[in-house]
Parts: sequence; C-alpha cells; structure tokens
Amino acid sequence: MGISLTENAAKHINDYLDSRGKGVGIRLAVKTTGCSGLMYVIEPVDEALNEDLKYESRGVEIFVDPKSLIYIDGTEMDYLKKGLNEGFEFRNPNVQNECGCGESFTV
Repeated sequence: MGISLTENAAKHINDYLDSRGKGVGIRLAVKTTGCSGLMYVIEPVDEALNEDLKYESRGVEIFVDPKSLIYIDGTEMDYLKKGLNEGFEFRNPNVQNECGCGESFTV
C-alpha cells in the first residue's frame, strides 16, 4: 500500500524543501506519546538511511522506517488551511481511535 500525498501536501513539502535549500524528501514516522499512544513525526531527509523504505508520491520521496510502517501503511497525507489554522492531515486506514485534540492515535 505505502504512503501517498495529495497535491496540496506535495506542493507544501516541495516549497519547504526548496526554501530550505536542501533535502531529498521527508521522513514520516510515529513515536510513542500523547493521550492515545502514537503520534506522527515529519522531518526533512538529507540522506536516506539503509533501513528506510522509500515511497514516491507526486514527485516527493517519502522515507519510512520499517517499525513505523506497520502503523501508517496506506496513509494519505493532505495539507489543509482552515481559517487561521493550517497543517498536515492524515487519512490512516489503520487508526482505531484518536484523542480529543487530534494529536495522537491508536491502531
């Protein structure tokens, strides 16, 4: 299944990498935290790690470590602006529950 991006997410990521002046893509991972247990982590990637799994969506390279993939396989990332708020939204088919603030999830 892998990881995919909407057009808005890909544009935002490419704009960020261009303004940063370097980077081969982004890393999408999860870490244990929050009220529901897991939280998404996004960071720029300057060099892939040996264990990384690599996906490409709309011209953006997405790197995922094998341990995170079991929680996020099939996820679509979007980038939304709602009023004064903007940020990534994750459509993850593995999520069974989310905390009230939307910052963490369980699978």
